[in-house]
Amino acid sequence: MANVIFDHVVKKFNDVVAVNDLSFVLDDKEFLVLVGPSGCGKTTALRCLAGLEEVTSGEIKIDGKVVNDVPPKDRDIAMVFQSYALYPHMTVFDNMAFGLKLRKVPKDEIKRKVDEAAKVLNIETLLKRKPKELSGGQRQRVAVGRAIVREPKVFLFDEPLSNLDAKLRVQMRTEITKLHQRLQTTFIYVTHDQMEAMTMGTRIAVLNYGVLQQIDTPQILYDKPNNLFVAGFIGSPAMNFFNAKIEKQDSKLIVKADGFEVEIPKDKIKTYEHLAGKKIIFGIRPEDIHNPEYLPAAIKPAIIKSIVDVTELMGNEIFLHLKPTEKDPVYVARVDPRTRVHVGDVIQVAFNMDNIHIFDPSKNADNPVAVR
Repeated sequence: MANVIFDHVVKKFNDVVAVNDLSFVLDDKEFLVLVGPSGCGKTTALRCLAGLEEVTSGEIKIDGKVVNDVPPKDRDIAMVFQSYALYPHMTVFDNMAFGLKLRKVPKDEIKRKVDEAAKVLNIETLLKRKPKELSGGQRQRVAVGRAIVREPKVFLFDEPLSNLDAKLRVQMRTEITKLHQRLQTTFIYVTHDQMEAMTMGTRIAVLNYGVLQQIDTPQILYDKPNNLFVAGFIGSPAMNFFNAKIEKQDSKLIVKADGFEVEIPKDKIKTYEHLAGKKIIFGIRPEDIHNPEYLPAAIKPAIIKSIVDVTELMGNEIFLHLKPTEKDPVYVARVDPRTRVHVGDVIQVAFNMDNIHIFDPSKNADNPVAVR
């Protein structure tokens, strides 16, 4: 068990900066998820920690010790890969025991550790099988078991569930979360799936183009994203964004977007009044757009008209793709399943103005900063 520190870590491949000035502190026993789109640098950061890539500059520390020049085998970490990386000619037992045999661990100790890991992962009956006789989920459990038996200070997971089908992914992410709770060890988990990140991590680090955008708990990332990228990446369906302008009308603040206007609640006026007369980006999540007939209690609704472009019936909810007018971009509402609408209908929807997000492009045109 150990803490992990990235201190201004940079990794370059020739002129390409894969990890750009990455700094964070991961506490002992924490479960950190590195998340972001393909090519954002999350796997490279993990490989730098594992010692599979050399750091261009900066320091990585494990349990207070700088490990930049420490060989991978001496870093006391275990890594679970996307591809399982099992030896096809070995049994499950031998795959799990291989690292221990290289370390010349006594046979009875190897058997004890493999049996314990197999019991934790519910693969006790598979120990005599070869990998070709296993399903994808079983192979992934074996790969995790191989890491467990080493009893490392830090577990590293590099998109371990991406080769599994949707149902098995849900099952395995639950099992990995339970495993973390049972082992009480430091976990770092890389994924591009923000649903995995939200459900598994005690904290999430969001990366883009090698730069850390925000690191915090899942709920804070959802409720208070620092910028437009984080707001759009966390949450499914993604947050809706509208180019707009804030105008002051007497004692009111009005958001004027293409096709609609909404009034900012009085308790938020102080936060946004300095933006009066400026262009902004107005954001609202699909789950904060409701059918007025089924409004949640105690919210501040703003009613607007829109045209139904597409309907997606999910059973427990309905996704409505809407346009304020025919010429405006589409946005998504996540409404009550009792809603009855058809494509082409002109309907009213209610924005929950308690949960709006406003971003200021003047601070960063490419990735506007949230105003709070």
